[in-house]
Amino acid sequence: MSSKYKAYAEYKDSGVEWLGEIPGHWDVLPIKYLSKSIGTGGTPKHESSFTDEQELNWFTPSDFSNHMNLTVSSKYVTTESVNSGDAKVFASGSVAVIGIGATLGKVSYCPTVFSCNQQINVVTPGNNVSGKYLVFALSVQTEQMKQVSNASTIGIMNQEKMKNLLICSPPLKEIDHIDTFLDHETAKIDTLIEEQKTLIRLLQEKRQAVISHAVTKGLNPDAPMKDSGVEWLGEVPEHWVVRRLKHVASHQAGIPKGKDLTGKVTIEVPMLRVANVQDGYLKLDDVHNIHIEPNQLERFVLKKGDVLMNEGGDNDKLGRGAVWSGEIEPCIHQNHVHAIRPRDIEPEWLEILIASSYAKFHFYRVAKQSTNLASISSSNIKETPLVIPPKEERMAIMHYLRGVMRKYDAMETHGEKQIQLLQERRTALISAAVTGKIDVRDWTPPAPQQEQQQEMALCN
Repeated sequence: MSSKYKAYAEYKDSGVEWLGEIPGHWDVLPIKYLSKSIGTGGTPKHESSFTDEQELNWFTPSDFSNHMNLTVSSKYVTTESVNSGDAKVFASGSVAVIGIGATLGKVSYCPTVFSCNQQINVVTPGNNVSGKYLVFALSVQTEQMKQVSNASTIGIMNQEKMKNLLICSPPLKEIDHIDTFLDHETAKIDTLIEEQKTLIRLLQEKRQAVISHAVTKGLNPDAPMKDSGVEWLGEVPEHWVVRRLKHVASHQAGIPKGKDLTGKVTIEVPMLRVANVQDGYLKLDDVHNIHIEPNQLERFVLKKGDVLMNEGGDNDKLGRGAVWSGEIEPCIHQNHVHAIRPRDIEPEWLEILIASSYAKFHFYRVAKQSTNLASISSSNIKETPLVIPPKEERMAIMHYLRGVMRKYDAMETHGEKQIQLLQERRTALISAAVTGKIDVRDWTPPAPQQEQQQEMALCN
């Protein structure tokens, strides 16, 4: 980066270890000296203060995104609650900083008047700084904020801690240059990141289409077809059979949690939860243990070759599953994770089928639906129609799909790596500008052709 942008002519020691040297004419100040006010949001006392109508944004940490501006909330407060003082209101151009939780330190610019809850600190910039500059300066201080907040037992960045955070303070005219430079450069990087995310989504859709076609139509485009007998499945090769899951596999329910074991002899064993069962793989870095009675182990223990399926949760979790390969012995599963034990087909074939579009459609259509949640019963899982080619053909399809998935995995991994590199580039550029490591006072937007070349360089 230093080769692309020039440095300042003169530097001095900032006196702050993590900051290092800063331009000789800059200052380092606690943020309270650059702010008109620093406050914390709150939750209105009266439920009538909230409305589904789009009145005044009431932000919570879940409303923050990776974009700089915070403009849309999932909940609103009424004008009446503002007038009565039941809802706290903050000025447009203020900066919102999450002060607690996993996203502590995340920061956004609020271009309109707004309200927020008590998990968010709000900095209203003074006359010698802009709100955008504060967002840029604070966005590279997440680790410092976490270190400061961890001084308390529950890790809170409260008003007092916020007030004493140190940031660089260039002259106001330079702040304008920095804002203009970073607005342009981060927008360019953000566009490239979104393009990579779109590419990954398209790859995932294409992968899904290829899998679904292979397991329902086969690899021979000239194979004679027949009606599957399942309206939403359509035709399948005429020499294939369609059987209900209950006819080719057995079902094992999981253990319910919360049983009173007071005074009983127990053993402690690992237990898989919904979070451990992903779509096509198992996430085993955070497996919880549970106490059970010894005679329950045989009833709920997993066996190598079981296909684990989630009962539900969010719609994306519905029916997702993976083959259990005995990674942990012994291990049981909770009642929201079904264990399917195939008899007449390979576990890997069942895993591919439940990942296909037609199976996911079946799960969704028979699931019990509630607000943003869905669940599928064991009886509905047992009734899932399975397309079953002859064994030799199943093996050929699985071999083909393993190659396809390796190809798509590699492309998705490349896209994710590009996103990571772009995000690192974005953070480094912001940090360099707001700490004076680069001088952007003479920067001007590049010509379109030059900008296109720069974008290509960023992606390489």
